[in-house]
Amino acid sequence: MREMNAKEVENLLNEGKKLNIIDVREVDEVKTGKIPGAINMPLGLVEFRMHELDKTKEYIMVCRSGGRSGRACQFLKSYGFNVINMAGGMLAWEGKIE
Repeated sequence: MREMNAKEVENLLNEGKKLNIIDVREVDEVKTGKIPGAINMPLGLVEFRMHELDKTKEYIMVCRSGGRSGRACQFLKSYGFNVINMAGGMLAWEGKIE
């Protein structure tokens, strides 16, 4: 599984890169703050919402610590999606939140 750490993701955002970030935490967890521009898609709904994703794009998956996003990556990769897990999740995130 491909991984990036939180600092690498933050640096890409700071450089103005357009990233497709999917936050797989539950709705109440996201209320405490998410990476700007991230789309919330709780892990339990990924299977039912993957039709909203584009297989030609790259997605960075995020959760609290990296475990759930890792499972989301494995699942989506098995369906042909291009995914990267953000290692350490939001616990490692030091950038801006919204």
